[in-house]
Amino acid sequence: MTRGTRVIVVAILAAFVPFLDGAVVNVALPAIRDDLGGGLTTQQWVVDGYLLTLGSLILLSGSLADAYGRVRIMRIGLIAFGLASIACAIAPTAGFLIAARLAQGAAGALLVPSALALIVQEFRGVAQSAAIGTWTAWTSGAMIAGPVLGGVLVDLQDWRAVFWINVLPLAVTLWLLRGLGVEERPRAPRLDAAGAALAAVGLGGTVLALIEVPRLGASHPLVIVSAAAGVGCLVAFAWWETRARHPMVPPSLLRIRNVAWGNLATLAIYGALSLGSFALTVFVQETAGYSATQAGLASLPPTLLLLLLAPRVGRLAGRYGPRLFMTVGPLVSAVGYLLLLRATDQAPYWSDLFPGIVTFGLGLALTVSPLTSAILGAVPPEHAGVGSAVNNAVARIAGLVAVAMVGLITTQLDTAGFHAVALACAALFAIGAAVSWVGIRNPGPEAAALEPARAD
Repeated sequence: MTRGTRVIVVAILAAFVPFLDGAVVNVALPAIRDDLGGGLTTQQWVVDGYLLTLGSLILLSGSLADAYGRVRIMRIGLIAFGLASIACAIAPTAGFLIAARLAQGAAGALLVPSALALIVQEFRGVAQSAAIGTWTAWTSGAMIAGPVLGGVLVDLQDWRAVFWINVLPLAVTLWLLRGLGVEERPRAPRLDAAGAALAAVGLGGTVLALIEVPRLGASHPLVIVSAAAGVGCLVAFAWWETRARHPMVPPSLLRIRNVAWGNLATLAIYGALSLGSFALTVFVQETAGYSATQAGLASLPPTLLLLLLAPRVGRLAGRYGPRLFMTVGPLVSAVGYLLLLRATDQAPYWSDLFPGIVTFGLGLALTVSPLTSAILGAVPPEHAGVGSAVNNAVARIAGLVAVAMVGLITTQLDTAGFHAVALACAALFAIGAAVSWVGIRNPGPEAAALEPARAD
């Protein structure tokens, strides 16, 4: 296996498991409740605890990867994620499981920015776009296919199996990491401690408020305090980063056109992706009567299309530029959600759902790798970790905001409610397309012609 191939495999495996864990647990929640008790609150925090620490620490993790080396931070994250997964699998109580999930999220935050930064460090030009396309196909597929795998594992074994399966891919990734850091030359470690604290509290408070507002309501003291602390610290973080001697997120990074506009497009596109996936999964189970495994299988076409097309689309975007793909792709996904307006109470799969799901999946395959390539291709290699972290933080926040918006769109996900959400998703995808067309610029021909190369 060549070094380049090994880098791609490592980057996929290192991010695949955290993305999978964010999705695979949902279908195991009823079994967890039956075994450990705790009711709805326990179920919510098994999911939300992971998202809370993952979202709040991801910017700090990206900065650590740039400062101390992507391979080093990835190795620490892999070990920590493996230990936290074992703790989840053997959890004797609900409280123990929630604490282990918090630790899992913190470890996952160390993995995702380092994985993408490793690709940016290793490749250039068309080769970088193709590698990112392969990475996005597998990692996005993990989020979509997670419910299928979770349903099968719970049905064949028990809920603890969804955590035990992490151990093998993590061990393989650690083995493949051997020697990859030899040529890595991180910059001198200068951690922006104040910026790191403000970012962690700002993102953590904001995420906590978004997680809890559907359950507690906007007027609950926890929601108000969390939101105020989160927004206040994010404002303070933006102010501090313009004055810090060694800022965690260099302001110059956000002045790069494709980085700024690409993250705005991410906000709309990933908001639509999270909102639509959540609504479809709930609708087909609670209204149409699908089982958990059937609901997971319904989402397989986008996963297959991503695996088949995203690497090719990434290569084409590297050659011709990402702008057209980032415009056409979200519009195709919007059409997919408009086709889902045909869904009835029974929602027969092949007539009501399949055409829309396939169309949405095709649009997604045209979008995700050019989007990631547009942003990270514009980021200087020495800031690849924090550039990836910013984009991932935007995507996670977009998902949380979108799911929190469900209550504003509809009171229940019956047929009429699902139609309202589908229209909202189509609108968000259309906004993402418009932002991409207006803001994204294709790199010059000299950048597109570059051969694969290492950053060092």
